[in-house]
Amino acid sequence: MFEKTKAICDSFLEMDVPGFDFLVYKNGKEFFRYMGGFSDREAGIPINGTERYYIYSCTKPITVTAAMQLWEQGKFQLDDKLCDYLPTFREMTVQTPDGIVKAENPILIRHLFTMTAGFHYNYRSPNILAQRAITPNPSTRQAMQWLALDPLLFEPGDQYRYSLAHDVLGALIEVWSGQSFDSYVKEHIFDPLGMADSTLNLKESEKSTMAALYTFDKTKMCALRAPDVQDRFGKYFISGGGGCVTTLNDYVKFAEGLRTGEKLLRRSTLEMMTTNQLTPHQRRTYSLKTVGYGLGMWTPIPGQLRQDYGWGGAAGALLAVDESRGLSIVYAQHLLNAPNQGLRGQMVRTFLAELEGLDYSVPDPVDPQKYNLTY
Repeated sequence: MFEKTKAICDSFLEMDVPGFDFLVYKNGKEFFRYMGGFSDREAGIPINGTERYYIYSCTKPITVTAAMQLWEQGKFQLDDKLCDYLPTFREMTVQTPDGIVKAENPILIRHLFTMTAGFHYNYRSPNILAQRAITPNPSTRQAMQWLALDPLLFEPGDQYRYSLAHDVLGALIEVWSGQSFDSYVKEHIFDPLGMADSTLNLKESEKSTMAALYTFDKTKMCALRAPDVQDRFGKYFISGGGGCVTTLNDYVKFAEGLRTGEKLLRRSTLEMMTTNQLTPHQRRTYSLKTVGYGLGMWTPIPGQLRQDYGWGGAAGALLAVDESRGLSIVYAQHLLNAPNQGLRGQMVRTFLAELEGLDYSVPDPVDPQKYNLTY
């Protein structure tokens, strides 16, 4: 069963993905799991399903969930100004073809959730590097306020642009909750769901518990052992955009928490988060044309085979929740710049087609350049 799905996963190994793990829960129980390859290829350690991974941007759904818990408590409104909570963002500038000008509109909290604030995704802008020379290890809030030194790429609300906006949300969670960002997430998401192997603040002593991290060299067309995860803003910075370490067994608990509505958010809140929030004008700069974008996750469009919401991560992690089918889908690998990044969506679509008994023609899985599969 699910032979076409397995074939796509097996093809990842042919692309030199060191290892993979694909896990599906249906109606609250494990329904399908398929894994292969190695968690540490050089040491000859095969994937066994208990590996810890850097899930990079798959952290974002956790961050927006934490923020919306505080929204439910009345700690903020979506149309509040960012500068009401972080005053350094009060006087912003915008880079235009005619030079840098004063921003006409304020950044709203809503813009952070929808990636329409105008921020960049550059940890090493000249202004940030200058500040790091003075303060090598800033706090989460301090580092994010350095973004106010750089001009915005466009007027707030004008476009979609993937950015550090959810890292700013992490800083705001500290303001709204009175806790450190990682402590808040542990207390209100990880602990209630029993995610004992998940953290936003990995200790040096725990790094030996991680699956080996690799990066794909497109010149040599092979996966090479990568150094440890890149230092973003120093050892005290907790990243809301990409800082989570977890196992697939833990991450599926988060997916199930969203799917069932238990312990995390009200059903009405989740429905708002998973409904497209981008205007037609904003969607012109949004690359995922077959899905919408809600408050921090892709959202389904009626009439498509895929009716899930979720997000992906830079090293290959994937989250997809399909409430209509009772499915929580998670996937992990540990390869940056991976050649199969676009094929993760094809993997999920193929699984759904096989689940529904559809006659679904799968493109050649070993050549992702033949088609545009972006999520």
